[in-house]
Amino acid sequence: MALIKDPIEWEKGTIKKMVHIYCKSHHGMHNELCLECSGLLEYANKRLDKCKFGSKKATCEKCPVHCYKPEKREYVKQVMRYAGPKMILKHPIDAVRHIIKNIV
Repeated sequence: MALIKDPIEWEKGTIKKMVHIYCKSHHGMHNELCLECSGLLEYANKRLDKCKFGSKKATCEKCPVHCYKPEKREYVKQVMRYAGPKMILKHPIDAVRHIIKNIV
């Protein structure tokens, strides 16, 4: 396994982990996602696939283009606000990488 992933694939992995944390806590799902969270993750992956910045993509918070529909954007913000702080314990490498990418 490569140590450095494609930035878009890394972002997909990070959002997947965050959605799983959120769904497990809010919807009682453990190994799978509920339909709502599954739809959100699929939407996020499609948006990442179409990102015009490609491998130069910043974090969504720093991105000058907000490509999510407003209702999806609010839902993702809700997921990230909840799961973000928990990432440092559950997925520390992803959390630190995200923090560094947000600073730079």
